[in-house]
Amino acid sequence: MLPGVAVCLVVAVIAYGLGGIVPLVGGPVLAIIIGVAVALIRRPPPSLIPGFRFASKMLLQASIVLLGANLSLAEIAHGGAASLPVMLATFVTTLAMAYVVGRALGLDRDLRRLLGVGTAICGGSAIAALSSVIDADQADIAYALGAVFLFNIVAVLIFPPLGHLLHLSQSAFGLWAGTAINDTSSVVAAAYSYGHAAGSSAVIVKLTRASLIVPIVVFYAWRHVSAAHDAGRKVDWRSVIPWFIVWFVGAAALNSLGLIPPGVHGGLQQLALFALAVALAGVGLSTDLEKIRTAGLRPLMLGAILWFTIATTSLTVAYVFHLG
Repeated sequence: MLPGVAVCLVVAVIAYGLGGIVPLVGGPVLAIIIGVAVALIRRPPPSLIPGFRFASKMLLQASIVLLGANLSLAEIAHGGAASLPVMLATFVTTLAMAYVVGRALGLDRDLRRLLGVGTAICGGSAIAALSSVIDADQADIAYALGAVFLFNIVAVLIFPPLGHLLHLSQSAFGLWAGTAINDTSSVVAAAYSYGHAAGSSAVIVKLTRASLIVPIVVFYAWRHVSAAHDAGRKVDWRSVIPWFIVWFVGAAALNSLGLIPPGVHGGLQQLALFALAVALAGVGLSTDLEKIRTAGLRPLMLGAILWFTIATTSLTVAYVFHLG
């Protein structure tokens, strides 16, 4: 695995350096873009594939656990209570649209699930978590990540001007950004550009929303095992249980108890983002570009529809319930 992992590390270092120059995009996004570009120019030899697969799965899971170390269970429970109606409405509506519209567009089940969960919960982290329990194809993962990250960037650029146009308060914009933008870095970028109060509100909402990873991944893991049994296949439950989600919750619990010093939070977050960049480099490098070309524009169309759905649903429910 070492040669492939080494290539992923090189791509991640380059992406991380460029991410410092272009913080709007960020290292993880650039890592998958560079990885896909390299695969497009020259298909990697088979000897590198095991390392790519290790990085794209194991390091993705490790990055999720590290991100959990920055969460506080008490803060999430307290600050996220007010956002619950908006969060549940956007979650249910987005997943329903992913199923209905995805089927109408003729997209395969795994790609529909990845786009739906990635848009409804928290972008790359949710896609990573779900892909590890449904054995999703690398091309589907790459396309879902690419679509979700594309609309993250669009949201960062247009949400603040739209917020001012709609005369949203700081708390209202924070609620909107936290529920309608997927990636944490994009939420922070958009919300803090609107105002400090908006940024603080958005972060709490976003962390609460990220906790939905746990029940949705457990549900799909159960569905995956049930389908395998129905097909007469034996399934090793220990290999299907999303242990990294358990560690994710455990890391958040340790942080809530004060066992993780606040001084290391920044370092852990940077390490998590770098691990995510290495993992996404592996996803990009191992992508089957022919399958992506075969898929065409339909996944991107679904991603755009889901992004519009979650943005408008969040605003509508917040207005109806007089939230923010």
